[in-house]
Amino acid sequence: IDKDALDVQVKQRKIQEEIEKARHEKFANDLKRNDRLMCLLEEQQKREIKDMTKALKEFQKNQTPETRREFDLNDPEALKKDRPARVSDTDPRCTVSGMQKFAGEDLNYEQRMKFQKEQLREWSLQQQKDWKTALADQKLADDLYDKYRVEIDQKIMEEQRKEEESRRAVCTATKDFNRIQAAELAYKKELYKSQTLRDNMDEINSLLRGDFLSENPAQALSPLGNRVLVDRWKGMSQEQLMAIRHWQKEQALENLRVREQERQREAEWDRQRVQAARAQLLRERELQRQRRQRRRDLDVMNAELSQEQRAKNIYLKEEAYSNIPTAQYYAQFNTTTR
Repeated sequence: IDKDALDVQVKQRKIQEEIEKARHEKFANDLKRNDRLMCLLEEQQKREIKDMTKALKEFQKNQTPETRREFDLNDPEALKKDRPARVSDTDPRCTVSGMQKFAGEDLNYEQRMKFQKEQLREWSLQQQKDWKTALADQKLADDLYDKYRVEIDQKIMEEQRKEEESRRAVCTATKDFNRIQAAELAYKKELYKSQTLRDNMDEINSLLRGDFLSENPAQALSPLGNRVLVDRWKGMSQEQLMAIRHWQKEQALENLRVREQERQREAEWDRQRVQAARAQLLRERELQRQRRQRRRDLDVMNAELSQEQRAKNIYLKEEAYSNIPTAQYYAQFNTTTR
């Protein structure tokens, strides 16, 4: 078992787990921050609606009956303020049967028409003023809402940019780590290969220069003199030859086993690299899918906010139109005409 390779793999796995954990924590913090922003915005919108309703009620409460345009229809002092009998041609007692006043022959016709026109003009100007005020308020609200939307989009883009930078930094660190690991592995392979070559060359040189292959005649000399040791030149026995052949076979098998282990180690390393690349690709796809999902959720949320804003605009327009009821307007107009 290659313990160093296993330790390196365990270290790489721990680094990947820490990176994934940090990314998940960052995503969770972003989701919490966006939720808090949405809650604050909803509370602000509720407060604005509440303040507008309170201001409207306060205005209606402070308005006196005498200042209302329809006060003459509900005036309790109307009888006391009534005109005396027969003061002009507009006296209501001058009926048709009395034959005292005919249509178009009243004395105050020009003044009455002028007053009615002036009154209509005043009412029209007042309606235009109220409409312009409502439009200005609506435009201000729309501008504030657009500004808020722009700020939210800028914050989201900034968060996405930071996320992209973090992801690129993680990818760069992973690539650098893999490159360093590959360089170390290549260096180890080259070192092992050169060491094996040197060992083989040393072994070959030792065998070639040894007494066995070179048949050095000095080995037959006796250490006691110049006498030749005959027993050294009787040749080798069959057992010695078989032992040598057996040792050579063992060495060949050992070399094959070493080459097979090296091949298996390289295959395992290639398989782990492919698995790591595949896992990285799957993580990239998952991140892309999560970003697309967050973008869809944001679009849905923006669409809902837009619908709420549109409904609010319609409601404000309807209230602006309903400030002067049509029935009261024509009743006042008829009363003035009479």
